[in-house]
Amino acid sequence: MEGSGEVLLRRRRLVAPALPAGGDGTPPPVGKLPRRLGMVPADVASGVAALEFELLQLGFLVSGELYRALAGLSMAELTRAGRRLLHALRAELGANDSHVPLFRKFPDSVPADTGAFYVRRMFSLLLQDPHRPCVLCGRAETVHAVSPCAHLVCHACWDGSDFNACPICHRRIDRDDPFLRPSERKVSAHRDAVTTTVLLRLCPDPAAACAELATAMLERRTPMAAHERADLETLLDGHWPSALSWLPERIPVKETRAAVVAYALRKGSGELLERHADTATDVLRVLYALMGADPGLRVPPARRPSLPRPLRRAVLARLESMPYLVEDLLRHREPWKRVAETLHPYEHHARFPATALAFAALRGTRLDAGTAFGRALLARAARHPEVEVRADGRVRAVTFAARVEAALAGGRYDDAWRLLAARPGELLRRLSHLLRRAPDAFEPRVLAQAAARVAPGVLLAALGQVRTVPGGVRLFLPRGGTARFWTVPDTRPAPPDELVLETERVLTGELLRRAAGLPPLRRALLDEGLADLVAPTSERAAGAALVRLTRGSVQPIPHQDRIRFFLHWAEPADQRVDLDLSVAVYDASWRFAGLCDYTRLRLGKGLVHSGDLTSAPEPLGASEFIDVDVRAVSARYLVPVVFSYNDVPFEELVRGYAGFMERPEGLFDPVAVRQRYDLAGRAKILVPLVADLWTRTMRWADLNLSAAGYGHNVAGSAGELAALGAALESAFTGRVTLWEVACWHAAARAAEVVVRRRDGSLVRYARRSGEDVAAFAARLAARAEAPAFDGPPTGVELAVLVAGDVELPGARAYALHPYGLGEARLIDAADLLSDLAPAGLPVAGARR
Repeated sequence: MEGSGEVLLRRRRLVAPALPAGGDGTPPPVGKLPRRLGMVPADVASGVAALEFELLQLGFLVSGELYRALAGLSMAELTRAGRRLLHALRAELGANDSHVPLFRKFPDSVPADTGAFYVRRMFSLLLQDPHRPCVLCGRAETVHAVSPCAHLVCHACWDGSDFNACPICHRRIDRDDPFLRPSERKVSAHRDAVTTTVLLRLCPDPAAACAELATAMLERRTPMAAHERADLETLLDGHWPSALSWLPERIPVKETRAAVVAYALRKGSGELLERHADTATDVLRVLYALMGADPGLRVPPARRPSLPRPLRRAVLARLESMPYLVEDLLRHREPWKRVAETLHPYEHHARFPATALAFAALRGTRLDAGTAFGRALLARAARHPEVEVRADGRVRAVTFAARVEAALAGGRYDDAWRLLAARPGELLRRLSHLLRRAPDAFEPRVLAQAAARVAPGVLLAALGQVRTVPGGVRLFLPRGGTARFWTVPDTRPAPPDELVLETERVLTGELLRRAAGLPPLRRALLDEGLADLVAPTSERAAGAALVRLTRGSVQPIPHQDRIRFFLHWAEPADQRVDLDLSVAVYDASWRFAGLCDYTRLRLGKGLVHSGDLTSAPEPLGASEFIDVDVRAVSARYLVPVVFSYNDVPFEELVRGYAGFMERPEGLFDPVAVRQRYDLAGRAKILVPLVADLWTRTMRWADLNLSAAGYGHNVAGSAGELAALGAALESAFTGRVTLWEVACWHAAARAAEVVVRRRDGSLVRYARRSGEDVAAFAARLAARAEAPAFDGPPTGVELAVLVAGDVELPGARAYALHPYGLGEARLIDAADLLSDLAPAGLPVAGARR
C-alpha cells in the first residue's frame, strides 16, 4: 500500500484493495461482491481468515463490506493486498522494525547497581590485555575482541545471550560475532482479550475518497503540520493533473496555499501563482516551499538554489501588482534579503520599478541621481507614500506597525484601536494587550465588526488569551519550534472583569452566529471528555503521532499499572547517532526527585531502563525501553525525554520514533501501543508529555527543543524540564477546548443534544421555550443537570467524541480514538473549526 492509499488508511481507516474489474474495466459495485463464505474459494477464504487474525493482533477489525471485497480477490491479489495492508499498519505502530534492546532479557537482567556495572566496564576498557587473563574473573583464553569496535570482552563475565551490543561501549556489533549467542525470551502463551480495536472499512472509490479528504484539508481554516502537508501533496500527486479540479476558489490557510502553489509550479502549472498569492509574504512562502523549507517561514532554507529565469520574472511581476509591497517585505526582512540574491530585482528595475523600490527600502539602498537606476527609483519614491528618501539618499520605509506602536507609546489608544480596526486579524491578535493597556478605548461594536471577518482559529486564540487569569507562569515557545523555550512569572495587570465578560460575549456570539448558519441537525452526540482536549487553533508544530492530540490536552494514563516507554531509531550509514530515552522524576513542588536513564538503569522499584545503546546501524537500528510501575513510584510527576546525546538532529535519522505501551505481552506488543510519535525536524530533544501519577493523567507537550554541544541528558536539563512541566498547566488554562466548540455547533444547530458523561451514562438536552442559542450553549458548556437518555443514540447526524465506540451510520463524526464508528463519515477536529469560517467575506485571520 503506497501513496494516497496509505494516507486514506491512516487518516480515514479506509482500505482500497485491488477490486476485480468488471467487463468494462471498472470495479464491480459492492453489492456484486461475494456475500457468503460458500461462494468463496477455500484457499481465498482461509487467506482472508489468516489476514483477519493478523489484523486483530494489531488491534484492527475488518468491516463486512471490506471482508466481501477481500474475499472477491484472487489468491495472488489477496496476498499482495494483505501484505501491503499489514506493512502499512505495522509501520504506523512501529511493529515493522526489530526491537532488540541492550539487555535482551529486559527487564529481568538489568543490573541493580548501575555504578558497579560502570566500574566493571571501565576496568575492562582500561586494564584488559588481549594476551592476559580477564581482569575481572582471572580466567584465561576467554577474552576476545568484538567487531567492529575491537573492545576486549570476556565471554565468561559478559553474557552473550543477554547483551545485544558491546558490553564496554554499548555500540552495535556484527550479528555473526561469536560473542553473541541465541537467547530465548519467555512470552505468555496467551494474552488478555483485545478491548480496543479500530474498524477498517472498504473504500470502493479511492479517487472520490482522496478528493473528499484533500478538499477538506484544503478548506481547513487552521494551519497544518509539515507531515499533514506531505499527506496533502501525496493525495494531489496520486491524481495529478485531474487534482487541479479539487482546488477551491480560495485556500484559506496561507501555508497550505503556498505548499500547493509550489507543488503546482514543480509540476509545470504556473497559473496558480497569480491566483493564490495575494501578498509578498504569500510569494515568500511559495519560494520557501520550492526550496524545500517550511512555508510557515519558521526555518530558513538549508541552501539557496537558483530559480529558472521565467519563474523569477513571474515572481517579480506578481510582486509588482501588490499595493502594500514595502510593508509586506519588511514583515520578513532577513528572509527577503536572502531571497533577493536569487531574484535579482534590480536587474529588471525598468520593467518592475515598484518591486525594485521596495527592495531598495528593504536594503536601505543609497540612490544615486547620477545613474539611470537611481533616477528611476527616486522618481518612483517621490510619489510612493510608504517610503521616504533620507538626506544621504538612502530609502526608508514608513510602516503600519510603526504607526500603531507610536500610538500606543504616546498614549493615543483611540488611534491605536482605529488603526487596528482596519486590519481585523491584527486587532484580534493584540486584543489581550489592548484590553490591559487601553481598557477605556474598548468599543464592543468595533470588536464585533472585526470578529466577523477573521478566521475561527484567530477568534479562539484571542478568546483563550483574554480569559486567561494572570498570576501563573507564562510559557514562550519560539516560532522555529526547535529553539529553547523560556518562562516568566505572569505579572501583567488583569483587564477589568466586565471587559473580559463583554469580550467573551462578543467572540462567542460571533462563533454561535456562524454555527447557526450551518445546516440544522436532528440530533448531536457529544462527549464530556472533550473538555480535556484543547481546540486545534494551529497545528504548525505538531508532530506526526498515532493519536493526534493538540498541545496542552490532557488524557488519562492507561489504567494498567505497568507502562513501557519505547524508543527506536536507525542511523545513516556514514554517521553514528546516539539517542537516549530518559525519564525525569519530580515531587509535587517540581523538585527533582531522581532519574532513570543510562546513568541509572533502575530507580527504586518503579522504573527500569533496558540499557544504553550508543549506535543504531541498519538493519536492526536500536531500541531502548523504560518500564514504569505506577504503584511503586512515590513521586508525582514523570517527564519522559528523548535526547540526541551526540548532537545529531532528528531529521538526519533513517527512521526514528518513540511512544508508550500499556502492559505489553513480550518486549514490543503492537496491540499494547497507546501512542507513537515521530522524531523529526532539526530538534535534538523531544518532550512528548508530562505525566501526573497522583491524578493519573498526562498533559500532551509535543515540544521539540534545540540544543548545542555534546552530552545532552537529564542531569544537565533537570531544571529546564521542571520549569517546562510547571509552566504547561498554567500556560493552557483558559484555552478554548474541543468541548466548547462542540457545544457551539450543537446548541446552534441541533434540535436535541445527547451528552455522554464521563461515567458512560447518557443525558439529553433540548432547548427550552424562549431560550436563545447563547443561553442554550452556556447550559451545555456548563454541563448542567439534564434528564437521562434511554436507549442507543440513534439518528445522530453530528458526533464529537473521545472514544468512537458506537455505531453511527451516516453521521459526520470526530473521535480521538475512532474504534468502531462503523459507516460514519470521519472528520478531523480542525474540520469543526473550518465549518465556523466567516461566510461571504475575505478571511482576515491568516498571517500575512
